[in-house]
Amino acid sequence: MKFQLLYFWETSAGTFYIGQSSDGRYHPIYDDQSYGSYSKPWQAAEDLARNTTFSICHASTAESLDTSRLGIPEHTCDWKRVKAFR
Repeated sequence: MKFQLLYFWETSAGTFYIGQSSDGRYHPIYDDQSYGSYSKPWQAAEDLARNTTFSICHASTAESLDTSRLGIPEHTCDWKRVKAFR
């Protein structure tokens, strides 16, 4: 599935994104994988910040990540916006 990336947040475990799929749903994305599907982008950010998404493994070590310990903001207004390329 392809996503339009809207927001990103850099952490010690790598970069997390919130993207929108063609059906209008929002997805928390890490290592090119979606970890849920939400009707609002803030829901994806909140679940990442609280570690309540599907289980996420570190891209390099394959260890389970506790995303609540990575400093991910709960609100998308605190995330960085992905700049659109034209």
